[in-house]
Amino acid sequence: MSDALDYLVKARPDAVGHYFAFLKACGTHLDPKTRNLISVITKVHAQTERGLRQYLKRALREGCTPMEVLDALLMAFPTLGLAKIIWAVDIILAMDLPGFHPDALKGAAPAAPAAAAVPVATTLPAAEPTWHDLLATKELAVGESRRLECAGRAVFIHRATQRAWRVYDSLCPHQATHIPHLGLQGDTLTCPKHEWQFDLRSGACTAKGDQPLRQWPSKVEKGRLLAQW
Repeated sequence: MSDALDYLVKARPDAVGHYFAFLKACGTHLDPKTRNLISVITKVHAQTERGLRQYLKRALREGCTPMEVLDALLMAFPTLGLAKIIWAVDIILAMDLPGFHPDALKGAAPAAPAAAAVPVATTLPAAEPTWHDLLATKELAVGESRRLECAGRAVFIHRATQRAWRVYDSLCPHQATHIPHLGLQGDTLTCPKHEWQFDLRSGACTAKGDQPLRQWPSKVEKGRLLAQW
């Protein structure tokens, strides 16, 4: 919710409350995924970036696939037009969500001609996760944390014990904001946009928000720390 809307809710609950009651009553017969996907389209139509980011993440959490999001945008072409769809895709790419990464489109089978009497796949297969070499284990002491970039993705690394490692995506789970290295102070990571704070020892959100950092699978091989995404 924007600061302005939050203000109106507090200042005029008698009036704005009816609006939220109306929204809550709408879509009661739709599953959460579909409801949030429709909200994504409405935010694109209104060109509300914050709303697009918010409802896109909700739709994905409810099980919507990246290809379903793109299908919805393209199906809404008569209403949205190409310019708004491009505007939305630019924002989605800037959010750097793994499922939308160009690598996820590799190996997709071309669609069959319209006249062919064979089924046409409606989704594209996601790319297989890949193990990435991050650093030598001797480069980070127990209890230390570091931010680094690898294969086009920024991550935060924390060495909990001699053998226990944590590798987190640098994207804040709130609005997919990239958290810079300046946001790291000891074991605490702070997003500069809305000051959500995270404990790198566990990935848990400790202030402002209620969602943890995304943690990538990791392992050590021959003295090197690897992470998978």
